[in-house]
Amino acid sequence: MCAYTVYQIIDLRLTQNAVAKSMRQIFGIPASRGMVNRLKASVAERCEGIYQAILDKIVAGALVHADETGATVAGKDAYVWVFANLEEVAFVYSENREAVTAQKVLQQFGGVLVSDFYAGYDSISCTQQKCLIHLMRDINDDLYKQPFNDEMKEIGTQFGEVLRPIIESVDRFGLKARYLRKHQPAVNKFFQTLSRQDYQTVVAVGYVRRFEKNRDRLFTFLDHDGVPWNNNNAEHAIKAFVRLRNVIGGTSTAKGLRDYLVLLSVCETCKCKGVSSLDFLLSEEASVDAFISKRGQRGVSVE
Repeated sequence: MCAYTVYQIIDLRLTQNAVAKSMRQIFGIPASRGMVNRLKASVAERCEGIYQAILDKIVAGALVHADETGATVAGKDAYVWVFANLEEVAFVYSENREAVTAQKVLQQFGGVLVSDFYAGYDSISCTQQKCLIHLMRDINDDLYKQPFNDEMKEIGTQFGEVLRPIIESVDRFGLKARYLRKHQPAVNKFFQTLSRQDYQTVVAVGYVRRFEKNRDRLFTFLDHDGVPWNNNNAEHAIKAFVRLRNVIGGTSTAKGLRDYLVLLSVCETCKCKGVSSLDFLLSEEASVDAFISKRGQRGVSVE
Protein backbone atom coordinates (compact mmCIF):
# COMPACT_ATOMS: atom_id res chain seq x y z
CA MET A 1 0.00 0.00 0.00
CA CYS A 2 2.89 2.38 0.71
CA ALA A 3 4.43 1.66 -2.70
CA TYR A 4 1.05 2.10 -4.36
CA THR A 5 0.61 5.45 -2.60
CA VAL A 6 4.00 6.80 -3.67
CA TYR A 7 3.52 5.55 -7.22
CA GLN A 8 0.27 7.49 -7.54
CA ILE A 9 1.64 10.65 -5.93
CA ILE A 10 5.02 10.79 -7.69
CA ASP A 11 4.69 8.89 -10.97
CA LEU A 12 1.04 9.60 -11.73
CA ARG A 13 1.12 13.02 -10.03
CA LEU A 14 -2.22 12.65 -8.28
CA THR A 15 -3.15 14.85 -5.36
CA GLN A 16 -3.24 13.28 -1.91
CA ASN A 17 -7.00 13.80 -1.82
CA ALA A 18 -7.33 11.89 -5.11
CA VAL A 19 -5.18 9.04 -3.79
CA ALA A 20 -7.27 8.84 -0.64
CA LYS A 21 -10.42 8.72 -2.75
CA SER A 22 -9.04 5.89 -4.89
CA MET A 23 -8.19 3.92 -1.74
CA ARG A 24 -11.73 4.28 -0.49
CA GLN A 25 -13.37 3.38 -3.79
CA ILE A 26 -11.01 0.61 -4.99
CA PHE A 27 -9.89 -1.04 -1.76
CA GLY A 28 -12.61 0.02 0.66
CA ILE A 29 -10.00 1.57 2.96
CA PRO A 30 -11.31 4.56 4.95
CA ALA A 31 -8.36 6.69 3.87
CA SER A 32 -8.00 10.44 4.35
CA ARG A 33 -5.57 12.99 2.99
CA GLY A 34 -3.79 12.93 6.34
CA MET A 35 -3.35 9.16 6.13
CA VAL A 36 -1.91 9.41 2.63
CA ASN A 37 0.49 12.11 3.80
CA ARG A 38 1.67 9.91 6.67
CA LEU A 39 2.24 7.01 4.27
CA LYS A 40 4.24 9.31 1.99
CA ALA A 41 6.35 10.53 4.93
CA SER A 42 6.94 6.96 6.09
CA VAL A 43 8.25 5.83 2.68
CA ALA A 44 10.39 8.97 2.37
CA GLU A 45 11.99 8.20 5.74
CA ARG A 46 12.76 4.64 4.65
CA CYS A 47 14.20 5.93 1.35
CA GLU A 48 16.46 8.52 2.99
CA GLY A 49 19.47 6.21 2.83
CA ILE A 50 18.77 5.37 -0.81
CA TYR A 51 18.46 9.07 -1.60
CA GLN A 52 21.75 9.92 0.12
CA ALA A 53 23.51 7.10 -1.74
CA ILE A 54 22.22 8.51 -5.04
CA LEU A 55 23.51 11.98 -4.17
CA ASP A 56 26.86 10.60 -3.02
CA LYS A 57 27.27 8.64 -6.25
CA ILE A 58 26.55 11.76 -8.32
CA VAL A 59 29.14 13.80 -6.42
CA ALA A 60 31.71 11.00 -6.73
CA GLY A 61 31.31 10.88 -10.51
CA ALA A 62 33.05 12.70 -13.34
CA LEU A 63 30.08 14.75 -14.53
CA VAL A 64 27.29 16.70 -12.82
CA HIS A 65 24.44 18.62 -14.41
CA ALA A 66 22.95 21.27 -12.10
CA ASP A 67 19.92 23.53 -12.22
CA GLU A 68 17.50 25.20 -9.84
CA THR A 69 13.94 26.47 -9.79
CA GLY A 70 11.53 28.17 -7.44
CA ALA A 71 9.07 26.49 -5.08
CA THR A 72 6.55 27.63 -2.52
CA VAL A 73 6.55 26.37 1.07
CA ALA A 74 3.64 27.39 3.29
CA GLY A 75 3.11 30.43 1.10
CA LYS A 76 6.77 31.50 1.17
CA ASP A 77 9.35 31.36 -1.61
CA ALA A 78 11.89 28.53 -1.57
CA TYR A 79 14.13 26.77 -4.09
CA VAL A 80 14.75 23.28 -5.36
CA TRP A 81 18.12 22.32 -6.84
CA VAL A 82 18.78 19.30 -9.03
CA PHE A 83 22.08 17.49 -9.42
CA ALA A 84 22.20 14.75 -12.02
CA ASN A 85 24.35 12.61 -14.24
CA LEU A 86 23.24 10.22 -16.95
CA GLU A 87 21.77 7.65 -14.54
CA GLU A 88 21.12 9.34 -11.19
CA VAL A 89 19.02 12.33 -10.18
CA ALA A 90 18.91 14.05 -6.79
CA PHE A 91 16.75 17.02 -5.77
CA VAL A 92 17.81 19.24 -2.86
CA TYR A 93 15.62 21.68 -0.95
CA SER A 94 16.85 25.17 -0.08
CA GLU A 95 15.24 28.16 1.55
CA ASN A 96 16.84 30.48 -1.02
CA ARG A 97 18.84 30.61 -4.25
CA GLU A 98 22.16 31.38 -2.60
CA ALA A 99 25.07 29.35 -3.99
CA VAL A 100 25.88 27.90 -0.57
CA THR A 101 23.55 24.98 -1.32
CA ALA A 102 25.40 23.98 -4.49
CA GLN A 103 28.76 24.66 -2.80
CA LYS A 104 27.89 22.35 0.08
CA VAL A 105 26.62 19.55 -2.17
CA LEU A 106 29.58 19.76 -4.58
CA GLN A 107 32.38 20.53 -2.13
CA GLN A 108 34.01 17.13 -2.80
CA PHE A 109 33.21 17.04 -6.52
CA GLY A 110 36.23 16.79 -8.82
CA GLY A 111 34.69 16.40 -12.27
CA VAL A 112 33.05 18.74 -14.76
CA LEU A 113 29.99 20.76 -13.74
CA VAL A 114 27.50 21.62 -16.51
CA SER A 115 25.18 24.50 -15.68
CA ASP A 116 23.48 27.61 -16.98
CA PHE A 117 24.91 31.11 -16.51
CA TYR A 118 23.60 31.72 -12.98
CA ALA A 119 26.52 33.47 -11.26
CA GLY A 120 26.22 31.29 -8.17
CA TYR A 121 27.81 28.36 -9.97
CA ASP A 122 30.95 30.39 -10.69
CA SER A 123 31.89 30.21 -7.01
CA ILE A 124 32.16 26.41 -7.13
CA SER A 125 35.76 25.28 -7.41
CA CYS A 126 35.73 22.74 -10.23
CA THR A 127 36.03 22.52 -14.02
CA GLN A 128 32.87 23.88 -15.64
CA GLN A 129 30.95 23.81 -18.90
CA LYS A 130 28.29 26.45 -19.50
CA CYS A 131 25.17 25.50 -21.42
CA LEU A 132 25.62 26.78 -24.96
CA ILE A 133 21.93 26.33 -25.72
CA HIS A 134 21.20 28.98 -23.09
CA LEU A 135 23.71 31.27 -24.77
CA MET A 136 22.20 30.64 -28.20
CA ARG A 137 18.71 31.40 -26.87
CA ASP A 138 19.88 34.66 -25.34
CA ILE A 139 21.56 35.76 -28.56
CA ASN A 140 18.47 34.87 -30.61
CA ASP A 141 16.21 36.72 -28.15
CA ASP A 142 18.31 39.88 -28.44
CA LEU A 143 18.43 39.58 -32.22
CA TYR A 144 14.65 39.35 -32.19
CA LYS A 145 14.39 42.45 -29.99
CA GLN A 146 16.93 44.39 -32.08
CA PRO A 147 16.58 43.09 -35.66
CA PHE A 148 18.52 46.04 -37.11
CA ASN A 149 21.50 45.76 -34.77
CA ASP A 150 24.29 44.81 -37.18
CA GLU A 151 26.75 44.26 -34.34
CA MET A 152 24.53 41.61 -32.79
CA LYS A 153 24.04 40.01 -36.20
CA GLU A 154 27.81 39.80 -36.55
CA ILE A 155 28.27 38.23 -33.12
CA GLY A 156 25.49 35.73 -33.78
CA THR A 157 26.89 34.82 -37.20
CA GLN A 158 30.45 34.35 -35.93
CA PHE A 159 29.34 32.25 -32.95
CA GLY A 160 27.17 30.10 -35.22
CA GLU A 161 30.05 29.53 -37.64
CA VAL A 162 32.19 28.25 -34.78
CA LEU A 163 29.53 26.10 -33.12
CA ARG A 164 27.92 24.52 -36.19
CA PRO A 165 30.86 22.30 -37.26
CA ILE A 166 31.46 21.32 -33.63
CA ILE A 167 27.89 20.04 -33.28
CA GLU A 168 28.27 18.20 -36.59
CA SER A 169 31.30 16.42 -35.13
CA VAL A 170 29.34 15.58 -31.98
CA ASP A 171 26.51 14.13 -34.07
CA ARG A 172 28.98 12.08 -36.08
CA PHE A 173 31.49 10.92 -33.47
CA GLY A 174 29.84 11.55 -30.12
CA LEU A 175 31.35 13.45 -27.20
CA LYS A 176 34.92 12.25 -27.74
CA ALA A 177 37.76 14.69 -27.16
CA ARG A 178 39.99 13.17 -29.84
CA TYR A 179 37.48 14.25 -32.48
CA LEU A 180 36.53 17.57 -30.90
CA ARG A 181 39.95 19.04 -30.08
CA LYS A 182 40.47 19.84 -33.77
CA HIS A 183 37.94 22.67 -33.38
CA GLN A 184 40.02 24.47 -30.74
CA PRO A 185 41.90 26.67 -33.29
CA ALA A 186 38.56 27.94 -34.65
CA VAL A 187 37.44 28.73 -31.10
CA ASN A 188 40.66 30.64 -30.39
CA LYS A 189 40.26 32.58 -33.62
CA PHE A 190 36.68 33.47 -32.65
CA PHE A 191 37.84 34.98 -29.35
CA GLN A 192 40.71 36.83 -31.04
CA THR A 193 38.33 38.34 -33.60
CA LEU A 194 35.86 39.28 -30.89
CA SER A 195 38.52 41.06 -28.83
CA ARG A 196 39.55 43.22 -31.79
CA GLN A 197 36.04 44.55 -32.42
CA ASP A 198 35.09 48.03 -31.25
CA TYR A 199 31.37 47.56 -30.74
CA GLN A 200 29.26 50.56 -29.76
CA THR A 201 25.85 49.20 -28.84
CA VAL A 202 25.28 48.30 -25.21
CA VAL A 203 23.97 44.82 -25.96
CA ALA A 204 26.92 43.91 -28.22
CA VAL A 205 29.45 45.19 -25.68
CA GLY A 206 27.65 43.14 -23.05
CA TYR A 207 28.06 39.96 -25.08
CA VAL A 208 31.77 40.62 -25.62
CA ARG A 209 32.18 40.87 -21.86
CA ARG A 210 30.08 37.75 -21.35
CA PHE A 211 32.16 35.72 -23.79
CA GLU A 212 35.41 36.90 -22.21
CA LYS A 213 34.20 36.25 -18.67
CA ASN A 214 33.20 32.68 -19.52
CA ARG A 215 35.97 31.94 -22.01
CA ASP A 216 37.31 29.02 -19.96
CA ARG A 217 33.82 27.59 -19.43
CA LEU A 218 32.24 27.68 -22.90
CA PHE A 219 34.21 25.02 -24.76
CA THR A 220 35.42 22.74 -21.96
CA PHE A 221 33.68 19.81 -23.64
CA LEU A 222 36.20 19.91 -26.49
CA ASP A 223 38.88 18.53 -24.14
CA HIS A 224 36.84 16.01 -22.11
CA ASP A 225 35.19 12.76 -23.10
CA GLY A 226 31.49 12.50 -22.34
CA VAL A 227 30.88 16.14 -21.40
CA PRO A 228 27.82 17.63 -23.17
CA TRP A 229 27.71 21.16 -24.56
CA ASN A 230 24.25 21.73 -23.06
CA ASN A 231 22.44 21.28 -19.77
CA ASN A 232 19.45 19.38 -21.17
CA ASN A 233 19.81 16.59 -18.61
CA ALA A 234 19.29 18.91 -15.63
CA GLU A 235 16.52 20.83 -17.40
CA HIS A 236 14.69 17.56 -18.07
CA ALA A 237 14.95 16.67 -14.38
CA ILE A 238 13.72 20.11 -13.33
CA LYS A 239 10.66 19.65 -15.52
CA ALA A 240 9.81 16.52 -13.54
CA PHE A 241 9.76 18.61 -10.37
CA VAL A 242 7.76 21.39 -12.05
CA ARG A 243 5.07 18.88 -13.02
CA LEU A 244 4.94 17.68 -9.42
CA ARG A 245 5.00 21.26 -8.12
CA ASN A 246 1.87 22.04 -10.14
CA VAL A 247 0.10 19.28 -8.21
CA ILE A 248 1.51 20.07 -4.77
CA GLY A 249 0.74 23.77 -4.95
CA GLY A 250 2.18 26.03 -2.26
CA THR A 251 0.69 24.59 0.90
CA SER A 252 3.35 21.96 1.65
CA THR A 253 5.65 22.41 4.64
CA ALA A 254 9.42 22.33 4.31
CA LYS A 255 9.47 18.77 5.64
CA GLY A 256 6.66 17.79 3.30
CA LEU A 257 8.53 19.16 0.30
CA ARG A 258 11.75 17.43 1.35
CA ASP A 259 9.82 14.14 1.51
CA TYR A 260 8.53 14.75 -2.00
CA LEU A 261 12.09 15.44 -3.21
CA VAL A 262 13.49 12.25 -1.67
CA LEU A 263 10.80 10.18 -3.40
CA LEU A 264 11.09 12.07 -6.67
CA SER A 265 14.86 11.52 -6.66
CA VAL A 266 14.38 7.77 -6.27
CA CYS A 267 11.67 7.58 -8.93
CA GLU A 268 13.56 9.72 -11.48
CA THR A 269 16.70 7.66 -10.91
CA CYS A 270 14.68 4.51 -11.61
CA LYS A 271 13.46 6.04 -14.88
CA CYS A 272 17.00 6.99 -15.89
CA LYS A 273 18.11 3.42 -15.27
CA GLY A 274 15.14 2.00 -17.16
CA VAL A 275 13.35 0.27 -14.29
CA SER A 276 9.91 0.65 -12.76
CA SER A 277 9.89 2.74 -9.61
CA LEU A 278 6.84 0.82 -8.42
CA ASP A 279 8.67 -2.51 -8.82
CA PHE A 280 11.66 -1.08 -6.99
CA LEU A 281 9.60 0.16 -4.06
CA LEU A 282 7.82 -3.18 -3.85
CA SER A 283 11.17 -4.99 -3.79
CA GLU A 284 12.32 -3.14 -0.64
CA GLU A 285 15.90 -3.33 -1.95
CA ALA A 286 18.49 -1.06 -0.36
CA SER A 287 19.49 0.59 -3.65
CA VAL A 288 18.35 0.85 -7.25
CA ASP A 289 21.60 -0.72 -8.44
CA ALA A 290 21.11 -3.67 -6.10
CA PHE A 291 17.58 -4.09 -7.44
CA ILE A 292 18.86 -4.12 -11.04
CA SER A 293 21.66 -6.52 -10.17
CA LYS A 294 19.28 -8.91 -8.43
CA ARG A 295 16.95 -8.94 -11.39
CA GLY A 296 19.87 -9.62 -13.68
CA GLN A 297 18.52 -7.37 -16.38
CA ARG A 298 17.09 -3.93 -16.90
CA GLY A 299 13.38 -3.58 -16.56
CA VAL A 300 10.98 -1.39 -18.48
CA SER A 301 9.80 1.94 -17.15
CA VAL A 302 6.16 2.13 -16.15
CA GLU A 303 5.72 5.20 -18.36
